[in-house]
Amino acid sequence: MRYPIRLASAALTVFALSLPACAAFETRAGSAYVFDHTTGTVLLEKNAEQPMPPASMSKLMTLNMLFEALRDGRVTLETRFSVSARAKAMGGSTMFLNERDRPTVEELIQGIIVMSGNDACVVVAEGLAGTEEAFARLMTERAQALGMENSTFANASGWPHPNQRMSMRDLALLAQRLIDEFPEYYGYFSEKEFAFDGRAPQNRFNRNPLLGLGIGADGLKTGHTAEAGYGLVGSARQGGRRVTFVISGLDSEDQRTEEGERIINWAFRQFVQREVLRKGDRLAEADVWLGEIEQVGLVVPESVEMLIPAVVQEDVEAELSFHSPVIAPISEGQELGELIIRRPDLAPIRVPLVAERTVARGGFVPRLRTAAQVLIRRFGPEGVGL
Repeated sequence: MRYPIRLASAALTVFALSLPACAAFETRAGSAYVFDHTTGTVLLEKNAEQPMPPASMSKLMTLNMLFEALRDGRVTLETRFSVSARAKAMGGSTMFLNERDRPTVEELIQGIIVMSGNDACVVVAEGLAGTEEAFARLMTERAQALGMENSTFANASGWPHPNQRMSMRDLALLAQRLIDEFPEYYGYFSEKEFAFDGRAPQNRFNRNPLLGLGIGADGLKTGHTAEAGYGLVGSARQGGRRVTFVISGLDSEDQRTEEGERIINWAFRQFVQREVLRKGDRLAEADVWLGEIEQVGLVVPESVEMLIPAVVQEDVEAELSFHSPVIAPISEGQELGELIIRRPDLAPIRVPLVAERTVARGGFVPRLRTAAQVLIRRFGPEGVGL
């Protein structure tokens, strides 16, 4: 059965709200993906599933592989890797490594994040997989296993290649993983400066233009090639909320900075996070057949938080969906239905409804009562002599 309802804050401790027109956002990026990290709400998608050249933003996958090796104990932060002639010969942004160097894993992490070192990426790839080609295959396989369906890798650095592709959604999924799964290493992304052995004084500053702007930005990685344009995987935390975004296809560094800051300000100022349902809130009752009681409450198993607009205009539509009657026995916490909350421009929220208590199968009297109810429904009161 489906029951349309209006969520009323007085009755159900639910804020009755919707998204006003001012929540819309037009981005200058060719492709973009923005989500509220805390609630998992996607706020903006633009060509988000299309595989694109990720440039140096794909270094995040190299870092993921290295963080996994750290977590598994295959390496430590003090482990030293050798530098091959191939790594030394890398162009673009580098740490200026040479074949006599034996950088530590920690130095390589900082070199990749802060200096965007292409040579550091090759060192990591060869140190973990023997060759960069083998490492790229492992990156692709791991990306698929993590649900990054539109990602393929030909190298560890993001150097232009026809097979080096990632979608904005995949990059956002990867960013979320780095933040959630590896908090012990996430602090490296907010380092503003790293001067490896003083060799690259002009390349010691973090390219992330949002660090230090006072908007809570603390990661993650920029990217730029002629084909890809200017891109950024960014994340910012303000209060109890975190917003993560990916943008690409911008025309200049200045445009990338402006667009990143605009997205953060919009996401935090146009939406606020609220608890809309509390654990144990009873939303409905379902009839029970053959049970020791005639009805069981349908409750929310966990508190529910959602994003709502900063400007309130009208109620949100919600719909209860559950089967009734339910045949006993029923276990406490057994899922019996769901609440669907529909918000304009955002995906609906589906909240399971569970049995408030255990209902045992009844004895003779409840069974007789149920049999009578069945007869009444089938033949009516007159047909059963009542």
